[in-house]
Amino acid sequence: MDNKYEQLFDHVRPAIESKMNEFHFYGYSTVTEKDIWKYCVQKKWRKRNITEMRTYALINDVLELTPAEYMTYTQIEEQRGSDWFSDLNSEELQLLLSPKKNSEN
Repeated sequence: MDNKYEQLFDHVRPAIESKMNEFHFYGYSTVTEKDIWKYCVQKKWRKRNITEMRTYALINDVLELTPAEYMTYTQIEEQRGSDWFSDLNSEELQLLLSPKKNSEN
């Protein structure tokens, strides 16, 4: 974790822990405190300078997070990072991406 955010993380940790427990209650048992923090830093606060934000605003953002928002974010991030064609060799990839020839001509 980035050093400048470590102190902020400690300030909002009770809210993050509470949100993690809520997620676990709803069946999202693999979500960790670090996952929630990463979501907030990378998604909710990506265009903001969180070192200048008030603690109550940070806590409010954490507590407003819904499982649906978090899961949508994780699915999109997974799709961005996935190499869908990694199992194909270059010949198979070329066949897949080449225009289909009309067999009736």
